[in-house]
Amino acid sequence: MCLSAQRVMQPKIVELDRKGVIFKSEEAFQVRLHEQGASVSYYKGKIRTYHKTSFYQFELGFQRDLRERRQNKNYNFAGEGTSRPFYFGKINSVINLRAGIGRKTYLSEKAKRRGIAVAWMYEVGPSIALLKPYHLKLIYFPTDGQPTVEILSEPYSEDNADKFLEIDDIYGASPFSEGLGNIALVPGIQAKAALHFGLGAFDKYMRAFETGVMLDVYTRGIDILVETEERRNSPYFIKLFASFQLGLRRTN
Repeated sequence: MCLSAQRVMQPKIVELDRKGVIFKSEEAFQVRLHEQGASVSYYKGKIRTYHKTSFYQFELGFQRDLRERRQNKNYNFAGEGTSRPFYFGKINSVINLRAGIGRKTYLSEKAKRRGIAVAWMYEVGPSIALLKPYHLKLIYFPTDGQPTVEILSEPYSEDNADKFLEIDDIYGASPFSEGLGNIALVPGIQAKAALHFGLGAFDKYMRAFETGVMLDVYTRGIDILVETEERRNSPYFIKLFASFQLGLRRTN
């Protein structure tokens, strides 16, 4: 009598290798925070190879001086309303316009779906600082030629320096719209270097966190506060930053 046994073959589970350039491009909006301000930007990337992405970016932000101190008198003068908080000694509000091109390089194999991909990135390009004169409402007390109190909105100048820097003569800040017609442009260059942490490396939706350092260098000092003997307005700024990206990846 001959016995035979049947061998049952189980199909091997094959895990698809998801490596390779699945998506060809990516675009995102980004919010960046640093110790001197914040910005928002539009990012557009071209996925060149599995590890490398080239990109360009446009950024709009604002910058402050670390010496700025918000103050409020809570005055309420007839015809003027409640006084606005103000920054003593501030002479310009700074708006930053930046553009740049750069490259993002992944340090190792991208993680599977829902994993984290680590990369380093750099970016260089032009930077423009828009200096909008900062206006204060100044109190002009009665004099022989002016019998009543007068409150005037004025930017800093050599002529009113003593009054602009006398806290008892300040009613409060003027609306932000004051001075928009007298914006000065200061050109410069900017650079960034950062670590990039991408969530879901193969997902259609782009979610990423970056942390690094950024540098702005301008052709002259950026006048934010009145200069003193101890502190001059600098033409360059080095800042640590953290940012978050949200966007889409595309196959074309």
